[in-house]
Amino acid sequence: MNKIATPIQSTREDEWPGLRTALTAAGFGDRVLTPMADTGLAHDHIWLKARRDDQADWVARLPKQSQLDLDAKANLSYQACCFERAAASGHTPSLGAVLPPEESLPRGGLVIAAVQGHAPRLPEDLTAIAHALASLHRLPLPSPEERAPLLDPVSPWGDMLEEVSHQAAFLPQAGLDDDTLGQLQKELAELSAWVETQPTTAKALISFDAHPGNFLIDPQGRAILVDLEKCRYSLPGLDLAHASLYTSTTWDTRTYAELSVDEVHALYREWVKAIGNHREYLDPQGLLQCRRAMWLWSVTWCAKWRSKYRRRRDEGAGGEDWSAELSDPALIDHVRDRVDHYLSPQIVTRVRKEWHELARRDLLD
Repeated sequence: MNKIATPIQSTREDEWPGLRTALTAAGFGDRVLTPMADTGLAHDHIWLKARRDDQADWVARLPKQSQLDLDAKANLSYQACCFERAAASGHTPSLGAVLPPEESLPRGGLVIAAVQGHAPRLPEDLTAIAHALASLHRLPLPSPEERAPLLDPVSPWGDMLEEVSHQAAFLPQAGLDDDTLGQLQKELAELSAWVETQPTTAKALISFDAHPGNFLIDPQGRAILVDLEKCRYSLPGLDLAHASLYTSTTWDTRTYAELSVDEVHALYREWVKAIGNHREYLDPQGLLQCRRAMWLWSVTWCAKWRSKYRRRRDEGAGGEDWSAELSDPALIDHVRDRVDHYLSPQIVTRVRKEWHELARRDLLD
């Protein structure tokens, strides 16, 4: 779930008793703190309003958990690196400070530049999203020894299959319809068969969380990717898929859209124009299979979340934690609704049908 462009008052400010002290130590203690609406399963956000006209607003980004299952310190280091590496794209907020974990702020936080803008309107803003992603993907690759701490799998396809397979282990306990389970198992088998062909693996810095709700459109019409915590060196096609899959464009109520095949195709064409001379990424079959892989990642995540969200929160504040206790009940209701929808046999069939329609086209033409 994404972040919003302007602060909306919440009632949860007392959950961060050490925040003011941490902000003061980081040089942001003079700001007016306004909790923002709880719209994400991984972070709380506090708008840091400037008191003077010559100051800019910032946002405190406070982890509820680590989606990469990292401890609090490693999670902050990873996220800070995501913002630092992506900054050169010109389509992400700048990083202002890292707030170290401490007893009264056990997972710490980041301070990032506030983005004034509106949620993407689809399909109109798909062009802006395509250009933002291309700007990220065009960034020069650091040497292999300089890529840590970001994930840099030797085999991006093998790594993606392993991640999907790990989440797929939750399918049997997720209460799925037999039709849904059968369709997903078939798709998993076809993805595995593709990976065995040893496809090309040209890597770039990618978001791995590029659904439309994680963007804001600034006053200049640029798409700004505001949620950066899972960046890695992997396949650009995963970002394009995440930006345009049904499970992405219907996730957030503010960016809800059911894209046509023509509209999805147009996103890919815009990205191709924007990617420039990076021909190593232009593999139509690879891009198509990235779409299958990212959808399978999304629906197996749904099964995983359904299996875990009723658990008690981790009082030790370490690693991954999908407990509903960490989020507003209205948000949990929304996520439950979306998960149920995406795991229904009708929607699984719909996404598979779209994939086969795209397979009959050249995504690059």
